[in-house]
Amino acid sequence: METRLLRAFTAVAETLHFARAAEALGISPPSLTEQIRELERRLDARLFARTKRSVALTDAGRLYLEEVRPALAQLDRAALLARQAGRGERGIVEIGFTASAAYSGVLAKNVAVWRHDHPELELHFHEMESIPQIEALAEGRLDIGFLRLPVMEPPGIVTARLLREALLIALPAAHPLAAEESVAPAALAPEGFIVTDQDTSTSFHHLTLAVGSQGGFKPRVTHRGRDLIAVTALVGLGLGIAVVPDSLCRSLNLPGVVYRPLKGAAVMAEIAAAFRRSEPAPATRALIHQIRKAAEG
Repeated sequence: METRLLRAFTAVAETLHFARAAEALGISPPSLTEQIRELERRLDARLFARTKRSVALTDAGRLYLEEVRPALAQLDRAALLARQAGRGERGIVEIGFTASAAYSGVLAKNVAVWRHDHPELELHFHEMESIPQIEALAEGRLDIGFLRLPVMEPPGIVTARLLREALLIALPAAHPLAAEESVAPAALAPEGFIVTDQDTSTSFHHLTLAVGSQGGFKPRVTHRGRDLIAVTALVGLGLGIAVVPDSLCRSLNLPGVVYRPLKGAAVMAEIAAAFRRSEPAPATRALIHQIRKAAEG
């Protein structure tokens, strides 16, 4: 059934006046009368009892109105949802993040803006390391990723840097260097380093190598942890030292661990958002637009 006929019927049923209903619909009274007659012919039922002085619903009209009202409301809602989705105001967005992106505050800051500006979006979160995020973005399983740089960007995937932060050395509290206000990279040459279980050329592991390079040595890896929190926990057990980001120091207070800055030129860690260059989904594009604004700021 054409919605124009249903809307014509409800307008007359709610006003019980053809002229007022026609005015509300923006059509002439004769056009409205013809639409009601067409509807009655299609239903093979009389919907209105009409005289020169009054209009009233018949029993068929009352029953029909009870069904038509919710049907039209559902159609209106469907149209609204489609328009919102087309503008990027509705939809589902799959978001990946590393633990370090969470405790640095970068993820929370962006999500707070998204929830304020796009409250109807449904956000799904998945914790995973940086390289798996890139793979999931390329395969379409993720829409946006928050990860540690550097990463290899496959064709069609781009990154926007959101945070640069200094590196610290996590030391066992009883370590002799813990008594120093800051630590020279060269002083770390004899130490055993604890690193994450990741490729040495990507994610946070490469920064351990950068600190060693600054001190003129290649770090000797003695233990590994699943992520930086696990790495720092192993430092607290006295199993070695670790290179960690400043945000970890501010958010993670583990017993038996102290943090000291490095002397000399700072080696910086970076957190970025990754996404597809040509994103087709309006909802995801809306969030990417805000990410780009944050990166520029």
